Amino acid sequence: MTETRNYQFIIAETRGRVGLITFNRPQQLNALCDALVEELRQALDDFEASDAIGAIVITGSEKAFAAGADITAIKDFSYMDAYRRDYITRNWERITRCRKPVIAAVAGYALGGGCELAMMCDFILAADTAQFGQPEIKIGTLPGAGGTQRLPRAVGKAKAMEMCLTARMMGAEEAERAGLVARIVPADKLLEDALATADTIASFSLPVVMMIKESVNRAAESGLGEGLLFERRVFHASFSLEDQKEGMVAFVEKRKPVFQHR
Repeated sequence: MTETRNYQFIIAETRGRVGLITFNRPQQLNALCDALVEELRQALDDFEASDAIGAIVITGSEKAFAAGADITAIKDFSYMDAYRRDYITRNWERITRCRKPVIAAVAGYALGGGCELAMMCDFILAADTAQFGQPEIKIGTLPGAGGTQRLPRAVGKAKAMEMCLTARMMGAEEAERAGLVARIVPADKLLEDALATADTIASFSLPVVMMIKESVNRAAESGLGEGLLFERRVFHASFSLEDQKEGMVAFVEKRKPVFQHR
């Protein structure tokens, strides 16, 4: 079943147990204005609150996932404007607080804020047309939504430093080799593949999916010893789940498990 919710700058749909969010500012190459990101935040809130949704996909158009922040809207900001509005922190980072998996399906340009927003997702599926970059230096500023922090963690210091200092774009093949994207998909199959991937994730036990996401994220934020301790405690906790009992019994009985997401 497909259900569509009305927004001005995004399209939010449900595809089975998958929530699909599509940026919809084609004339601006999906530039990320504040109103668009507020709508994104609301759609994420709705999908997070719904027991019927197990995974989320965020995508753009064939030409651009998002070509960056909307510079026309922020060019006259003062320091106090940015600070008091809590620019970026207030709504962009809602993605990083999602407990359900979020997949970025990227075709065309993912530049500046578009690249940073994609990196906030749990992983990126890239069309063979995808182009990633942090060109903020060309307009007299620097990445401010995680580009100097998440990019080095994804591709290493040298590539990140070069990209941020020269504004060089990285194509899909290089992005996959560098570890920025999980997989490359033919452009005409991108959304189909992303939805299929999200549907696979959503078919598993939601509590376990959330536990895995939290555990993998802990690896990026802690030392190995602390990370292993966290993993072990969450693994032990999984034995309290009804879905764990169903999954293991189904394995022994050689049948497909029927998860109830509890």
